[in-house]
Amino acid sequence: MDIINDKLWIQRDDTEDGVAQELVNAGIPKDQIVLGFHPAEVRPHTEYAAG
Repeated sequence: MDIINDKLWIQRDDTEDGVAQELVNAGIPKDQIVLGFHPAEVRPHTEYAAG
């Protein structure tokens, strides 16, 4: 994970339940989490930040 432009970027997620959901469960808003392991053109179509 990295913090880039005040957003938490998940660069890789090999966990069963997903790191992003764990972060949301811990109180981090989805608009502050970027699924960096998805291509840039896919990110706007997720429920998370695009970048």
